[in-house]
Amino acid sequence: MRHAYCGQPTMAKRLLASLLLVALGSGTVVAMATDQGFSRGMVVSSSEEASQVGQDILKNGGNAVDAAVAVGFALAVTYPEAGNLGGGGFAVVRTPKNQIVTLDHRERAPLKARPDMFLAEDGTLDADLSLESHLASGTPGTVDGLLALHERFGRLSRRAVMAPAIALAEEGFKLNPILAGRIQALLPELSVRPASRTKFTHNGNAMAPGHRWRQPDLAKTLRRIADEGRAGFYQGPVAKMLVAEMIRGKGLIEQADLDAYRSIWREPIHGRYRGHDIYSMAPPSSGGILLVQMLNMLSLYPISNWGPGSTAQHHLMIEVARRAYADRAEHLGDADFYPVPVEKLLDKSYARDRIAGFDPMRATPSRSVRHGSFNESPQTTHYSVIDADGMMVALTTTLNSSFGNKWVVAGAGFLLNNEMDDFAASDSEANQYGLLGSVANAIAPGKRMLSSMTPTLVLKSGEPVLITGSPGGSTIITTVLQVILNVLDHGMTGVAAVNAPRLHHQWQPDTVMHEPNALSQTSADTLRSKGHQLTEVEVIGDANSIWIKEGRFYGAKDPREPGAAVGW
Repeated sequence: MRHAYCGQPTMAKRLLASLLLVALGSGTVVAMATDQGFSRGMVVSSSEEASQVGQDILKNGGNAVDAAVAVGFALAVTYPEAGNLGGGGFAVVRTPKNQIVTLDHRERAPLKARPDMFLAEDGTLDADLSLESHLASGTPGTVDGLLALHERFGRLSRRAVMAPAIALAEEGFKLNPILAGRIQALLPELSVRPASRTKFTHNGNAMAPGHRWRQPDLAKTLRRIADEGRAGFYQGPVAKMLVAEMIRGKGLIEQADLDAYRSIWREPIHGRYRGHDIYSMAPPSSGGILLVQMLNMLSLYPISNWGPGSTAQHHLMIEVARRAYADRAEHLGDADFYPVPVEKLLDKSYARDRIAGFDPMRATPSRSVRHGSFNESPQTTHYSVIDADGMMVALTTTLNSSFGNKWVVAGAGFLLNNEMDDFAASDSEANQYGLLGSVANAIAPGKRMLSSMTPTLVLKSGEPVLITGSPGGSTIITTVLQVILNVLDHGMTGVAAVNAPRLHHQWQPDTVMHEPNALSQTSADTLRSKGHQLTEVEVIGDANSIWIKEGRFYGAKDPREPGAAVGW
């Protein structure tokens, strides 16, 4: 099983990366994190090139949405593990007038999808089909979503915000060692994927760090989108290439799916915690609901008195997550297809009932924790943007697995997603993250698959406090939760909150995953004595965040992945 928290830089590499700090003039600083506060703009992403693109857009008169859209298209060029044209995502936006809106541009199941399409004759999940094949691809939403964001809130022209991504694809950029290594590790899987081999090699050979990587087919696709808007991707030559790729690979996406795709503006999930307003995504993301549900349970305890990294907090957070993820498995899905009990899950009295059986001395076995009764790649990427007017953007985007299903659309230069694995193929088969599901997240034509993406804004009395989010599959929600707890309960700076070690629990499998430095030996021994099973993983999440204090912006580029915080 591949995990979102694997294959990322070691702690030594992360510490070296955190020393990066480059002053560019005009008050701009590119860094892994910014101790210096800025007032005119901040962009934090997992690509130094993409972060710089966003900041250039701000400096040339664009607002935070212009910058976010420019970053999104740039990531499709410079961060192909998760940045994409062939995937989808979610965005949370706060306007200068303090309006909060969210955009769902999650992928949809093709109209010919079937509930049993990934099951073998014996009823078990065929992971090759759900992860590696053309059948694994849902109808892409990224392009429609970025264009919808720009059309509603953007200030600059579409060509202006897309020009930097086109230039990066046409002129190329120098591969950093991490991306070069990930591409090299991918090469054995490309022998049966000719278009992918063309894109990710130099004349069939591995590209070394420092190689200037040019992507001419992707540049042509981006230019068509810049010139024609939505029609440049969902109709015309690019759409024909995508449909032809589906026919070659026996996939399901047809022109009718592309014609029918539309992003959806949804009401944000809203919660209150320690006097702060928390805004995040509604279904088909499970992130917002689980985040607020867990905060509701945690609000009943004096976490700030216990201190960061305390065994008491770890034990409580594990038990809270156990209960919330059990509810996720039963009740969460696309609310356009299934009656998700949103209000009940967010109700503080429900949270009180849910945690009522908490025992501070003992772990609750997951087998005894069922969903409450009532009357979510390994590779994703998150970026955060704020401008001088206080417009905030939290945007998380993904192909699901790293490089999606690894199939590049011939002639169009972009990767396909494998998001269909995020559906529940059956109620007894977990997806690649170990997550279980029910009929709420069963495959259905046109349905959006459940996600764990959790782009989140935190405000106090209407003023910005934090922009955060993360990749990491099922670990996304607990990553965001811990960043928020570190800031609001423990008074950490944004940088300290993001850098702090993490752990994760998701009900099933019944194990606590933790980073190497997350638990002291005493804490680990105490948790085991309470009945917790512990599993060490390399890293969890990549929470690219912006912390706002007294009107100044502090960028927190998570050192677990490459990238940059660019302040102006």
